[in-house]
Amino acid sequence: MSKAERFAVLAALWMSVGAAPAQTAEGTFITRSLTPETALTAARAALEHCRKAGYQVGVAVVDRAGLPQVFLRDRHAGAHTVELAIGKAWTAASFRIPTATLGTETQAGKEMSGIRAAPRVVAVGGGQVIESAGSVVGAIAVSGAPGGAADDACAKAGIQAIAEALEF
Repeated sequence: MSKAERFAVLAALWMSVGAAPAQTAEGTFITRSLTPETALTAARAALEHCRKAGYQVGVAVVDRAGLPQVFLRDRHAGAHTVELAIGKAWTAASFRIPTATLGTETQAGKEMSGIRAAPRVVAVGGGQVIESAGSVVGAIAVSGAPGGAADDACAKAGIQAIAEALEF
């Protein structure tokens, strides 16, 4: 094999190796995630919003898979707020809709009512989806305010506090 032929073979081999990452990249995808700092900022803002309204609550922020990133519980929030806030956040992230909406859509007699019987589902107000650039990046939920609407207001305040850090 001449030097020119060897060079041509090596060049072709090198080019094919250079193309391999592009082929591999097509078989993967990139997801967005909340940083722990952003999750903590959202949780603190939700907790503070509820405090100003006179509510002692628990606040959970989960990642897109529903795994907890942050949990804050005010000093007088009930013990139940831990499990419920985490459950609401998991539900919002998993179903990718606010928990109050899921609660409405799964009322007795409705086509999707069986979802309420699924493990971990908490289909009451208080859980909100967090989105960035059109993708779900997590969820935030509050438990302990008097009713789902009040829990939702606090959760939305948490999202508002991180809105500039998220791409819309």
